[in-house]
Amino acid sequence: MTSTLTSVLTDLGPLAVLVLAAVIFAETGLLIGFFLPGDSLLFTAGVLVASHVLPVPLVVVVLASWVAAALGDQLAYRIGAGLGGRLYAKGGSRWMPLRHVEAARDFFDRHGHKAVVLARFVPLVRTFTPVVAGAAQMPRRRFTAYNVAGGLLWTASMLVGGYFLGGIPFIAAHVEMVTLAIVGLSLVPAGIALLRARRSGGRPAGPTATSEPTSDQVDGGLAEESSRA
Repeated sequence: MTSTLTSVLTDLGPLAVLVLAAVIFAETGLLIGFFLPGDSLLFTAGVLVASHVLPVPLVVVVLASWVAAALGDQLAYRIGAGLGGRLYAKGGSRWMPLRHVEAARDFFDRHGHKAVVLARFVPLVRTFTPVVAGAAQMPRRRFTAYNVAGGLLWTASMLVGGYFLGGIPFIAAHVEMVTLAIVGLSLVPAGIALLRARRSGGRPAGPTATSEPTSDQVDGGLAEESSRA
């Protein structure tokens, strides 16, 4: 998959930016795109910009990727908010495997709202964390702020890293080998998250609260105390 997309980026010239943005959006926003290689593709794009194979300014590539990543997470959040508890009720599906959802929920439970930023750097978890955030009723404005910041940090770091490392002759001459190494390294935290989700199995299904209560939870608690008084 990675080598095929790399060939596409190499052959399309400036239009490759649109392909890159589409892949990033699909991986983060369309749940069926969880298998797409976002990390390695961003790094590869940075290398191609540095070697002038992709004749587009780096800032343009960063901007396009950032917008695609932010819009993708916003869509995934809306999907999760619409599903609510039904996200866990049917035991997963072909386009949304339950083991991946559980891994994202475990990651969200451990890190709270900042998981929206941290998950950007964890394949698989990256796709499903915004869905879990929506199901857990994370305030939309807060999610958007974390989403925009995390999207910029992720896309810029990968692209800029590829851009500067692409100036090293060995890396420029072995882009596919370096890309495969990045894919292998990026799958390590995803594997750890999946193992933790399996070990913590058996929890009651349903959206979980984060370490920071939402405004609706606070208002509900105050109303209950008033009625008792």
